[in-house]
Amino acid sequence: MTAAIRLGTRRSALATAQSQQVADALAAVAGRPVELVPITSEGDVSRASLSELGGRGVFATRLREALLAGECDLLVHSLKDLPTAPAPGLVIAATPAREDARDVVLTRDGTPLHLLRSGTVVGTGSPRRIAQLATRNPRARTQDLRGNIDSRMKRVRDGELDAVILAAAGLARLGGHPTDLVGEPLGLSEWPTAPGQGALAVETREDADDGLREAIARLDDLPTRVAVTAERAVLAGLDAGCHAPVGVHAQWRDGILRVRAVVYSPDGSQRLGADRSLVLRGGYAGEPGSGDGADAAGDADPIARAWRTGDDIAHELLDRGAAEVAP
Repeated sequence: MTAAIRLGTRRSALATAQSQQVADALAAVAGRPVELVPITSEGDVSRASLSELGGRGVFATRLREALLAGECDLLVHSLKDLPTAPAPGLVIAATPAREDARDVVLTRDGTPLHLLRSGTVVGTGSPRRIAQLATRNPRARTQDLRGNIDSRMKRVRDGELDAVILAAAGLARLGGHPTDLVGEPLGLSEWPTAPGQGALAVETREDADDGLREAIARLDDLPTRVAVTAERAVLAGLDAGCHAPVGVHAQWRDGILRVRAVVYSPDGSQRLGADRSLVLRGGYAGEPGSGDGADAAGDADPIARAWRTGDDIAHELLDRGAAEVAP
């Protein structure tokens, strides 16, 4: 009997759902069964806010320890939860096709976010969303929010909250937003989301056997990988000298890579944005209108070019004062 591939996953409904989707896809291409191995992380048991727990990486640390210890063969992460620095001994072997990257506001009556009345309570624990809400509707106030998606929506149904802001991808992976609440998707041009939002990362050990690595690689979606690489490069470049909330969204379509990044002050009173578009097609890159010439550095790898583009944007924002946006 063929041994099952062991996929480590957090125990939450969302983590289990997205892990099962990857497990099913991997089983189909590998010709082997894939079983889920539940793992509990600190972020799952602590009720502290994400900022108090340390933000990115709080959900990944325990899972990565399990992978390195041989308790499982691969992991599925929400890419937005992963630190941008590589994890020694591990590799992101695939980024499957991305779900909707937008945020969604859920309310009982469908009132748009910008029209919510003074004193309205909106649930979110994200510093980025708090800053963006203050920009979009300074009359509303936020309440820190933890817990799974169902518990968050219940607080809106029960009237404890007037609205909640959630990732559209999470709702989609759990079957879509409920019929008793009204969803308002927030456009990415004015409300860019967390780098990597909507995307998954399939991670394994660097020394994993070639058969497993090759099977995982068949799940990779190049347009998704290019886009999220640019987004994470912006975040990595800003992390060195800027602690303000940041929203980034990139898209690679029809040979054009477009990236938008915005740095916000925590109270939403200031924001600093940058946009970049470039031709990135068939191993060639250049500014739109300049023709398809080889990149000046001779770099024909779209992943490497996407990273350099995001890094350039981060340095531009820092040069323009991004580090001073946060008090």
